[in-house]
Amino acid sequence: MNASAPTTAETLRSALARLLDGLPQRQATAAVERLIANYRGQTPTDAPVLRDRSDVAAYAAYRMPATFEAVRSALDGLAEAAPQWAPASHVDVGGGTGSATWAVDATWDGPRETTVLDWAEPALQLGKELAQASPSPVLRAAEWRRAVIGSGLTLPDADLVTVSYVLGELTPEARRAVVAEAARAGRAVVLIEPGTPEGYLRIREAREQLIEAGLKVAAPCPHDGTCPIEVGQDWCHFSARVSRSSLHRQVKGGSLPYEDEKFSYVAASRFPVTPVPSRITRRPQIRKGLVLLDLCGPEEGPGAGLSRATVTKRHGDLYKAARDADWGQEWPPASRG
Repeated sequence: MNASAPTTAETLRSALARLLDGLPQRQATAAVERLIANYRGQTPTDAPVLRDRSDVAAYAAYRMPATFEAVRSALDGLAEAAPQWAPASHVDVGGGTGSATWAVDATWDGPRETTVLDWAEPALQLGKELAQASPSPVLRAAEWRRAVIGSGLTLPDADLVTVSYVLGELTPEARRAVVAEAARAGRAVVLIEPGTPEGYLRIREAREQLIEAGLKVAAPCPHDGTCPIEVGQDWCHFSARVSRSSLHRQVKGGSLPYEDEKFSYVAASRFPVTPVPSRITRRPQIRKGLVLLDLCGPEEGPGAGLSRATVTKRHGDLYKAARDADWGQEWPPASRG
């Protein structure tokens, strides 16, 4: 795995800050507010809402850090399940300005062939400019190609295919077609959606489709069986912490230096993987002398399905690990090499 992730994140933030040079703060804020209001799920694939460079710059500066952190967290799940594997080629579907390509570069060392497909030419152009600001030769050499993301999509074969924050913009038929093509083309497929009940349902449907196509779930699930969550009662999602820019604080009216990006995801592959035995599905609850962990476990046997573990001081080192555990991590902790 690539140990330079913090440097990658800092480089991306610096490049995004330069995007807004010369763009009045009021104009950037107005563009972001308009785009947030109607960007997700309301745009036909032949009419992207990112109309010009000002739109793209404002939206990229606002959204790319959060998308980067969410995708990187999802990729970590795949990397943990296949620690000896690294993609030599990557296709990012609906990649826009390239958040996922930066996240892949923060997760694995190169060399790697990278192709970004999107329907918005201004987003692709700006993404290419951002990539040139990176010290990574992989990002600088990436190919940025316009494509209609939908039922007629044809992807080049690749070790890794990512589709992040895209499925919600598609019709159900187009969504199934894109997932099917990703499953055909990729040795590994990682899908990320917003961490909402609706985003989770899209991931749940896509997960079933990937399994039917012959892929094995690597993360976050401990198994390939039916998701144990009762639809309408709960949803599977995780959280990634994101440093907030001044644009974030102005748009949202907040003062905190960070925010938490909620996301749902699935990672699946055609090569052998070792999923976690159980995964922490909520932020651990630390009480006096004990820690409560909500877990999703194996399909069968002890700890199967959804359960809650109570870890107390009597558990010794395991109690210390529980106090340090975080939402989304495997449980019990294990050394992977």
